Amino acid sequence: MTTLPDRPHTALLVVDVQNGVVGEAIHRDEVVANIAALVDRARAARVPVIWIQHSSDDLVTGTEAWQYVPELTRTDDEPLVHKRYGDSFEDTPLEELLAAAGAGHLVVTGAETDACIRSTIHGGFVRGYDITLVADAHTTFDKTPWGAPKPDDVIAHTNLYWQYQQAPGRTAAVRPTADLDFMST
Repeated sequence: MTTLPDRPHTALLVVDVQNGVVGEAIHRDEVVANIAALVDRARAARVPVIWIQHSSDDLVTGTEAWQYVPELTRTDDEPLVHKRYGDSFEDTPLEELLAAAGAGHLVVTGAETDACIRSTIHGGFVRGYDITLVADAHTTFDKTPWGAPKPDDVIAHTNLYWQYQQAPGRTAAVRPTADLDFMST
């Protein structure tokens, strides 16, 4: 139901599942395993998988921290989008890649829930995309020393509020990994 014309397809976004981003993340292994399962299902259904990789002064290109976790492997035909901002669309070729794929529905996974995931789901939604956040395939680390809620609360709150987002001609949804079937999206 996207507002984007001629965009009937779905794409899976794998956002910032890098060693330095998820190394201390809550439920890291379960989230990475869920993302790996979704990548396998998307590939089997010929749904484009687009990998997003963040860099910053603290996440330096080429370092071990910058690398994707070893459990997830991108194939040569799957695009890799490099970004420097929270919103995966901001100053990147993501929109052009999605347009070329005819994708108007995005299934979003990755890290960090309260930073790049939140920015990307909102960024896509305001740009006209339907957005499904995978409830058990995004994570964050403990930022309570800086006044943030506990990581489980951040994840639960994001899952809660996202399912109620509304905008003309667009849908927002939250689904667990087990309920996501790319053959029917």
